[in-house]
Amino acid sequence: MAAPDGTLNCEDFSMFQLMKAHLSRDKAIKACIAQKSEVVVQLREEREKDSDNLKLVKQLRKEQTNLKLMQSELNVEEVVNDRSLKVFVERCRIHYLPPKV
Repeated sequence: MAAPDGTLNCEDFSMFQLMKAHLSRDKAIKACIAQKSEVVVQLREEREKDSDNLKLVKQLRKEQTNLKLMQSELNVEEVVNDRSLKVFVERCRIHYLPPKV
């Protein structure tokens, strides 16, 4: 696949498609992390009140695992962003270099 022709195509792809997609995925993952964090905090408070409730302890562990998965997904997203930006620069460097984010 060849580099897009002209500055406008590369700039448009960089600024309006690639960066927009990166930011929207980042925002969605961070929203999920915030929501899961709230659930974990709430379950911890409930566990402090009733530490013998095994169902509650199991639910807390499940939510903590989901939170860790979301946090690792944020790391994966960072790698994907870095790699896609690297490919973009390789293909479009003649026409356009995106600003550093």
